[in-house]
Amino acid sequence: MTYLNEAGPVNFLKTILIILLVYYAIKFLAKLFGPYLIKKAVDKVQKKAEQQYRNQQQASDVEVGKTVIDKKPSNSKESNNSVGEYVDYEEID
Repeated sequence: MTYLNEAGPVNFLKTILIILLVYYAIKFLAKLFGPYLIKKAVDKVQKKAEQQYRNQQQASDVEVGKTVIDKKPSNSKESNNSVGEYVDYEEID
């Protein structure tokens, strides 16, 4: 009786051959599509940088001498009274 998954030199060579074929196929496809994918990624990053630059330029298009407040600062500066008493020290020579 012959088993399909029998260990032997022929099956070992088939496995090595399949691994090599997959490796070279991936290597070939990477050379073929790699530059296209890198170009797309660079274009995407460049568009994002241009958009950030435009937003920064629009934010700085304020006349000289004018004061612009973008956001009201939060007034959540609460002192923690449980820390202790503040003591003002003077240095004595």
